[in-house]
Amino acid sequence: MTVGTSLARTALFAVLYLVASVAGRLTVMDSTNLSMVWPAAGVAVLWFCVQRHVRTLWVDASVLAAITVSVNMATGANLGLAVVAVAANLIQAGVFVVLLARWNPGLWTRGSAIGPRDLWGLLGAAALATLSGVAIGPTALWLITGQYSWMAAAVWLARNTAGILLVGALGLFAGRAVTTPGWVAAARARLARTSPWRTGEYLAVALGSLVAYLFVFGINHTLPLAFALITLTVWAANRLSTTFVVVHNLTVGTIAVVYTLRGDGPFASVGPHAAKALIVQLFIALVAVVGLALALGRDERAALLRELAASQQDATRRAELMRAIIDSMGDGLTVVDADGRITLRNPAAARLMGGVVSPDDTVRDSEHYGVFHLDGTPVANDDMPHAQVLAGHDVHEMDILIRNDGVPGGRIVSVNATALPDGHGHDSVVLLFHDVTAERRHRDELATFAGVVAHDLLSPLTVVQGWTDAASESLDAVPPALDRAQAGLGRVTRAATRMRGLISDLLAYTTTRDAVMAPVSVDLTVLVDDIVAARTDTALASDAPVPEFFIESLEPVHADLVLVRQLMDNLIGNAIKYTAPGVTPRLHIAATRRGDVVRVTVIDNGIGIPTGQHDAIFDNFHRAHHTADYAGTGLGLAICKRIVERHGGTITATDNPAGGSRFTFTLPAVTATRWPLDRSVLSATT
Repeated sequence: MTVGTSLARTALFAVLYLVASVAGRLTVMDSTNLSMVWPAAGVAVLWFCVQRHVRTLWVDASVLAAITVSVNMATGANLGLAVVAVAANLIQAGVFVVLLARWNPGLWTRGSAIGPRDLWGLLGAAALATLSGVAIGPTALWLITGQYSWMAAAVWLARNTAGILLVGALGLFAGRAVTTPGWVAAARARLARTSPWRTGEYLAVALGSLVAYLFVFGINHTLPLAFALITLTVWAANRLSTTFVVVHNLTVGTIAVVYTLRGDGPFASVGPHAAKALIVQLFIALVAVVGLALALGRDERAALLRELAASQQDATRRAELMRAIIDSMGDGLTVVDADGRITLRNPAAARLMGGVVSPDDTVRDSEHYGVFHLDGTPVANDDMPHAQVLAGHDVHEMDILIRNDGVPGGRIVSVNATALPDGHGHDSVVLLFHDVTAERRHRDELATFAGVVAHDLLSPLTVVQGWTDAASESLDAVPPALDRAQAGLGRVTRAATRMRGLISDLLAYTTTRDAVMAPVSVDLTVLVDDIVAARTDTALASDAPVPEFFIESLEPVHADLVLVRQLMDNLIGNAIKYTAPGVTPRLHIAATRRGDVVRVTVIDNGIGIPTGQHDAIFDNFHRAHHTADYAGTGLGLAICKRIVERHGGTITATDNPAGGSRFTFTLPAVTATRWPLDRSVLSATT
C-alpha cells in the first residue's frame, strides 16, 4: 500500500470517528460526563484493524488523539478527562487488534463465509478490549475526582462492547463486500434473483420492526414489551440476509437509544441515568448477538448444505462414470460380500459365465454355474475363487472351465480374486474374469506342434548318428588313406550331437514355460545329492576331473519336483562345464530361509562371466563364451530363469570374489499357504 492510499484511509476514518464521537458525546446523561452510547469505539477498532500494517500508523494514532481531545473539550469535558479518553480509546483499539490478529487473523481479508466462531471471537476480543479501556478510563477518573463508580464502569463496558459489536460487524460486512472484485455486479445479480415474495418479506420485516419499535419506545408506558421485540430480530436472522440483519440491529438499537434519551420507552422509568444506560446497552447487545448468531449459524448451515450437495453431485457423477467404465469392460467384474451376496456384477461377467446368474444375487454352488477344473472335474464349493479368498488364501490367475447351457462347448476363464476390506471386519471379494480360451488353445497347439517337430527332427538325427557310428567302426581297420573319411564322419557326428542338444533344450524350454506344475514339498538336500552322484559318475566314466562339492544343509521348498531338478542340474552342469582346462571344479551349494522364501546359492570356481553380461546370460540363445571349448545352445540359463519365475522367484548372477561365479535364486518355502495351481490348458471341447 502506498503512503497516499494510507493517508486517504486515515482521512476517511478520521471523518467517521469525528461523527461517531460527536454523536456519542450528545448522549451525555448528567454531570458525570458519561455518554450513554459510544459508537466511536467501533469506528476506532475498524480504523486500526484496516491500518494495522501501514508505516504511517503513528499518524492515525495522532489524528485519533486530536479528535478525541477536541470533541471532549468542545462538549464540556476538561483536558484531564480528554487525555484519559485518548488513552482509553487507543489502548482499547490496540488490544482488540492484537487479540483479533491472534485468534482470527484472516477475518478481515479471507473470502470464506463468516461463521458463528468468528462472532464469538469478535465478541471475546471486544469484551477484553473494553475491559482494558475500563481499567484505564474509570480508574483515571477515580484518580482525578477521588470517586470510583462501579455503575459507570459497567456502563463503559456495556456501551463500548455494544459499539464495537454493532459498528464493527457493519464495517466488517461492508468492507468485505466493497473489496471483493465485481461486488457491484454481484449485488445487482443477487437483487435480480430475489423473488417478489422475498422482497415483500424484507419490506414486511423492515416496516414491522419500525412500527413495533416506535410503538414500544415511542410511548411512555410501563409494559415490559421491549424484549418481545427480539422476535423480529429472530425472524430477520432466520429468513433474510446477514447484511440486512446487521443493518436491522443498528437501526433498532438507534431507535432504542434515541427514545430512551428523550425519556420515552420502557427503559425511561429506570431511576439512575447510569442504570438506564446500562439496561439499554445490554438490550442492544442482546439484540445484536442473537441476530448475528442466528444469521451466521444459518449461513454456515447453508454453506455446508451447498458443499454437501456439491459433494453428492460429484460423487454421483463419479459413480455414474465408474459404472459406465465397469459396464464397458471386456473382462468380467464381480464383487461378493462375506455373506455370499453379489453386490456388483458387470455385463461381461454374466456373458463369460454363459449368462448363468443367480436370480436372487446370491452365489450358488459350482454346479449351478458349471464350473470345472481344466481336467474336467467339478470345482468344489470350498475351492471356488471367492471362497478361497474369504478363507484367507490368495487366488491369482486360476484357470477354470465354464461349461453350461450358455457355453456348451466350454470356455476357459482366468480368475483373479482379491479381498476388499470394509474396515468393520466384513470383507468382500473382488473377482476379475478374463477369457483365455483362445490363448490357451493357441499355446496348446504350439506345444503340440513343437513336440511333433522335435520328434520328427530327433528321428532322422538318431539314424544319422547310428550310421555314422557304424561307418566309423567299419573304417577303423581300413588303411590310413581313408583318414579324411573318418574325420568327415566325426564332424557329422559332432554336428548331429549339437543339433540333438539344441532340440532337447528347446523341448526343455517349452516344458518349463507351459507344462503343468505340481508343487510339492521338495527336499533339496536329497535332490542335490542325487544330481551330484550322477555328475560324479559321468566324470569318472569320461576320465574327466571329478568335481568337488561342498553342500550345506538345504531348506526344503514347495515347488515342482521335475522343474526344480532341471534347475539344479542345469546350474551344476554349467558350473562344471565352464571350468578352465586342468582345473578341478569346486562347487559350494547353500540355502537359507527368509520368511516364506528359500534363498539358494550355487558358487563355483569356473571361468566366470564377462563384464556387462550378468543379466544378458539369462536371455534366450545368449552365449557368454563362443569358443569351441565351451559348446552350448544359450538356452540353459534361460530355462533356469523361466523355472524360477514360474515359482514366483528371482535369479541373479554375480562374480565370486575368489574367482568364478555365484548364482542366487529364490523358491517358495514349505508353508501352510495354499499354492495357486498353474494348470495347463485343455481343449474346451474335452
